[in-house]
Parts: sequence; structure tokens; C-alpha cells
Amino acid sequence: MRTTGSREVYRNPWIRVREDTVERADGSSGVYGVVEKPHFAVVLAAERDGLWVVQQFRHPVGRRTWEFPQGTWADGDGGSPADLARAELAEETGLRAGALDHLGRLDLAPGLSTQEFDVWLATDLTSGPTAREVTEADMVAAFVTETELRVMIGDGRFTDGPSLAAYSLLLLSRP
Repeated sequence: MRTTGSREVYRNPWIRVREDTVERADGSSGVYGVVEKPHFAVVLAAERDGLWVVQQFRHPVGRRTWEFPQGTWADGDGGSPADLARAELAEETGLRAGALDHLGRLDLAPGLSTQEFDVWLATDLTSGPTAREVTEADMVAAFVTETELRVMIGDGRFTDGPSLAAYSLLLLSRP
């Protein structure tokens, strides 16, 4: 497939949408809508027999959702993917990771978006203050055992796709 044209359709500080005109291998043409968002980190903060999760209101789905701490750099901030993981964990939960292991990099929705995310396992945790953004003012952090997490997944209370993908990488990393 070959891109023959591209135009910006929409932009704000968090997202850019473009429309690409393409020529397929058979010569036919088509249009793709592509969402561009910065890469983000998902952090599985593990201790004892469980993980730390956060809950907040998510406007697009109109409800509060449970997920693992995650996010991207604020406009003007930056650093390595590991720096981002440490920053998001501290910002959302107040936890600091003594050890941080990279579990993998995944595509969020490759048929729609350029966005990817890195999955990190944070251990050797210590507590500190949170530094939540104004959009996270209603956020709640909680520790759940893995047994509780599996129940939350099974009964539909834990449905965030990147968090579920991150948890699968954690399970695959174990012997």
C-alpha cells in the first residue's frame, strides 16, 4: 500500500487526526483515518500478592474505570520511557519504584492509531505524595490481590484494554 496524499482533519494539544489517501496493491484507492497520539506507559506496581490499580471517570465511556497507572508526558515535559513510567506511577499513586522492569511494547489500535505503549513492572515500592493533574482530581488508588483482580476482570469491573494487555505480559513473564 502506498500513501498518495494526507491532510490534517483535526488537532488539539492531545490528539491529531489525519486522513490519508492510499493506493492498494491491486490499484484501487481508499481513505484511512489515522489518530496520532503520543506513546504512553502502563505500570504494574506489584508487592506482596497483588497490584496497585487506579480508578477515575473516563469521559468517552461516561463512567469510572479501574486500570493500572498509565499516561504520557504533559506538553513540554519529556524523558525516556522508563522516566515516564516512574513519573506516572508517582503522579497517580504516590508510589516510587526501587526496581523497574520493561515487559514489552504494544500497539494500542494499529488499525486506527499510531499510538504505542510500554508496559513496566514496578517493584520495591515506597510511598510518597501524589502529583495528580487537574483531570485526575477524582482518581482513587487501591491495592488489590491478584485473586481480587481476576474477579474484577471476570465480572466486568476491570475492562481497560491496555491494562488487560499489560497484565497478560506480566503473566507471560512468569516461569
